[in-house]
Amino acid sequence: RNSQQADTEHLSRWKKWRRTSSKSLKKALSEVKGLSSYLVLWRHDIHSIEGKFGTGIQSYFSFLRFLVLLNFIIFILMFSFVALPIIISKYGQFNSTIAYISPKNIDDICTIYEPSGNKGLVYFYTYLKDLLSGTGFLEVTSLFYGYYSIDAVWKSIMKYNLPLAYLLATFAYLALSFLWIIKRSVEGFKHNLVYDADPFQSYCNKVFAGWDFCITDPNAARLKHRSLQYELQTDLQEEKLKQKIAERRMEEKLRIYSLRIFINIIVIAILSGCFYSIYRVTVFSQENSNDIDNANSLVNLLVQYLPSMVITLANFIGPLIFSFLIRFEDYTPAFEIKLTLLRCVFVRLANIGVLLFSLWSQISDCGSDKCKPCGYNYKLYPCWESDVGQEMYKLMIFDFIVILAVALFVDFPRKLLVTHCSCKLVQWFGHKEFEISDNVLEIIYGQTICWIGTFFSPLLPAIATIKYFIIFYVKKIVLIHTRKPASRPIRASRSNFFFLAVLLIGLLLAFIPVGVSIARIPSSKACGPFRNFNTSWEVIPDTILQFPTGLQQVLFGIASEAFAVPFFVILCIIMFYVIALARAHKRVVEQLREQLVLESRDKMFLIRKIAEAQR
Repeated sequence: RNSQQADTEHLSRWKKWRRTSSKSLKKALSEVKGLSSYLVLWRHDIHSIEGKFGTGIQSYFSFLRFLVLLNFIIFILMFSFVALPIIISKYGQFNSTIAYISPKNIDDICTIYEPSGNKGLVYFYTYLKDLLSGTGFLEVTSLFYGYYSIDAVWKSIMKYNLPLAYLLATFAYLALSFLWIIKRSVEGFKHNLVYDADPFQSYCNKVFAGWDFCITDPNAARLKHRSLQYELQTDLQEEKLKQKIAERRMEEKLRIYSLRIFINIIVIAILSGCFYSIYRVTVFSQENSNDIDNANSLVNLLVQYLPSMVITLANFIGPLIFSFLIRFEDYTPAFEIKLTLLRCVFVRLANIGVLLFSLWSQISDCGSDKCKPCGYNYKLYPCWESDVGQEMYKLMIFDFIVILAVALFVDFPRKLLVTHCSCKLVQWFGHKEFEISDNVLEIIYGQTICWIGTFFSPLLPAIATIKYFIIFYVKKIVLIHTRKPASRPIRASRSNFFFLAVLLIGLLLAFIPVGVSIARIPSSKACGPFRNFNTSWEVIPDTILQFPTGLQQVLFGIASEAFAVPFFVILCIIMFYVIALARAHKRVVEQLREQLVLESRDKMFLIRKIAEAQR
């Protein structure tokens, strides 16, 4: 009996120790989580914007923060696995050596590449031109593809295969972007699903459980109060619009639908005009940029920048027209943002597609046996990857310049005129609202350029990170000092999900030009890490052939149709099972809700009976 008591005391001590350890660990993790929340980038700024302008505009700045972090991680990835090994080896660190590529079985004419690096006395405007166009001294730096003409980096007996690392890093940043966007989209989809399932539950959550009782700071309490106020205002505004739509008469419906059809015809005409203009300007620039005397630097720069200028002009004017037209279509605020974004997506992303199509048509222009020795137009594009990288670089720089110019020369002068000028025309224009759809599409367009250009310009994500970091503060200042709050509030949960969905469209479209460049177009024989391969993709099977025979058979078997077809079938079965399971769970939830409603009615009935009996 004494031994049993001793065992019991020993077990109770063990349980107490485990319980105490568990509580201590949870407390430590909670404190670490609380401290880490203070390290979140722009935490206070975004909370302040949420309190003053609502969660819809706050979602834009949170989205911008996400892109800053994404581009920074992509830059770290490309710099660590592509640029850093070469930098370390060139400066003789760690006793490393470099194996430069000596092209094999290639005509000497294909290996001629003379970058236009500046030599001798150089004027300031030449440096400025090079900085804006990516030519001159920038062309021979690690910013562009042509710099990485190295086969391997050796350290004692260890070999670092740079072509393989370059290609795998490209796949890694695309996969990382895809998975991160999907993860955030799923979280936003859950919020939308909960809200759409029961709007009344959303009201109850905000009214009875929306306040954070851990708030002790008066400023934080005021911001939280304003945030809840905007959320309730958004709910009431949407319910009011739904009621208005439900009460429409047949004549009013016919008038609205006829007007929408007419406006959509105008939108299609504008899109067609933009596409044709960009195509003609791009062809003109490609045909004449090399014919202009290099001494005339300004004209040469303008011709080089002509596609970028026309694309940016179309991107700037298009959303303005679409935002003006959609006011007459009488949609809800959330749907207005979605439709405007979709229309503008066709303008911005298709503009990039037209530019790349024009470049590839010139690169692959094999008339009169231009491509016979090398497989591409080596006379016009000896290092075509660097040329494509320069076009993406110019698009990004020019887009950044336009954003800054609009803030300095449009938004602030308009604010001063409206504040200090009593002219009726000026007052009619008034303060401009912060258009969420235009600003979101601005950064999605820039991010798509970054995804496409990173393969051709590995350090482009660093420029994108700096660009978005500066844009955050520019947009914040513009919002606070020159814009007024939206007359119709926007719900953040739906906006976040839709922003990510449009960003995912941009990423999927970026897969196409990068995939075509890797798998279809012959790689340059005069520059880059893939000089000894017909295409960039060939480095993968070439590396696999160096593996043991058994591993080769496994990898080639995975890549064959015999594996792909059954794998696809199994994925389809799993997908159908998950869908069926989700539907079953949804039915159970609906039944539970019905039971709760019946229970509440029964309780109300009993309360009434008891009250009547007491009377």
